[in-house]
Amino acid sequence: MQFSSLRHIKLSAALFAVSTTALASSVQAHAKLVLAAPAANSTIATTKELKLTFSEAVVPQFSGMSILMTDMPGMEMTSPMSVGYVTSSVAADGRTLVGTLKMPLPAGTYTVSWHAVTADTHRAEGSYSFKVE
Repeated sequence: MQFSSLRHIKLSAALFAVSTTALASSVQAHAKLVLAAPAANSTIATTKELKLTFSEAVVPQFSGMSILMTDMPGMEMTSPMSVGYVTSSVAADGRTLVGTLKMPLPAGTYTVSWHAVTADTHRAEGSYSFKVE
């Protein structure tokens, strides 16, 4: 009797360990930014569109970005300035968040702040900078 109970306890403990590990892996899974255009810390000519590709599909209604100008050649800026409205959409691949501006960005340094929500309702967010010459 004791041998059977001990084997049952060991089997239960092993199953618990496996299920806990699997649950922890799925809970920690968040969308990660894997590719950005323009890239972080890059210098580009100009653009009207930004593309952020994530490690998993994002929910369009809860994902987006904003862009701030943090420096402009020949002008002293006391605080970052919004570049205006950015229309955010998700590309056909489901993983790429596309930000479209009304006008191309003028010369300056910019910070992109983004947030992305995945199907499991986890929110990820971050920011990066690039420069337009």
